[in-house]
Amino acid sequence: VQLQAFGGGLVQAGGSLRLSCAASGLTFSSYDMGWFRQAPGKERESVAAITWSGNFAVYADSVKGRFTISRDNAKNTMYLQMNSLKPEDTAVYFCAAERSPVRIRLSSSQYGNWGQGTQVTVSS
Repeated sequence: VQLQAFGGGLVQAGGSLRLSCAASGLTFSSYDMGWFRQAPGKERESVAAITWSGNFAVYADSVKGRFTISRDNAKNTMYLQMNSLKPEDTAVYFCAAERSPVRIRLSSSQYGNWGQGTQVTVSS
């Protein structure tokens, strides 16, 4: 399984970015997916997760109403649309995958496959 996250960058507070996670080496539609992030000196934290079908998504409280997770199973790709970005959103963002069903979707320990991360920096 290979996961490649991209789309990060530098953006001003209030701006938007869309992250993508391209997957290969797996039957993408059989996997639940998630986004996680890690800021310098902090532990990895959950951002959002989505079921294999894309019909159900969950979000961390810190991003609810601002971020939207989605997926395109025909393209083996997951997305994270990030709007109204804040400086505290600055982190390396990782995508993760695990065979469905993932029991606790916002728990990083539930996922066995990880991408390399993409840096998101939000300036104030």
